[in-house]
Amino acid sequence: MTSTPGIDPRGPRFAATITTVLLLVATFLGLIGISTARTFGWFAYQPLATAEFGSGTWAVASASLAQRAVDPGFLLAVVIAFLFLWGVAWPSTAPWGVVFRRFVRPRLSPPTELEDPRPPRFAQGVGLFVVTVGLVLHLVGVPWALPIATAAAFVAAFLNAAFSVCLGCQLYLLLQSAGLVARGSTAT
Repeated sequence: MTSTPGIDPRGPRFAATITTVLLLVATFLGLIGISTARTFGWFAYQPLATAEFGSGTWAVASASLAQRAVDPGFLLAVVIAFLFLWGVAWPSTAPWGVVFRRFVRPRLSPPTELEDPRPPRFAQGVGLFVVTVGLVLHLVGVPWALPIATAAAFVAAFLNAAFSVCLGCQLYLLLQSAGLVARGSTAT
């Protein structure tokens, strides 16, 4: 078995704190944006002949693909998905990890123990999956998909940041105990 170098467990928690703030803003923008808006077939100054008051449709369903793609909540979620992808594919250069290693960790005492980097990396992949599903469903015109996806990712990031409860890490360990993810040794 190969040995995986351990990481400072405070690093993923630091990254989760920043991700929590970004996801909170993305959820807010999703809630006030096109994803949850309703359109009505009438206007106060000129009712449409076939429209009835109260017969609204979802704005995201009737919007063009370009309108869905420029929604501020969607754009921020794309940035967040890119950051998740960066953390999964290139964890040593991910921005929050670099900031932690260069500016935060030197000011802290050394960690009492190191942790396996695979569960936090898997958790980043879960976050990427959840946010990407919300992005795709938003682009196809599914109402509420974007704010629900970012809110779900927000809850997971918040639990990690505030209480050191990493849901993606727990899922990784569950899959590992079921034999679906390979076991490996870590160097501490």
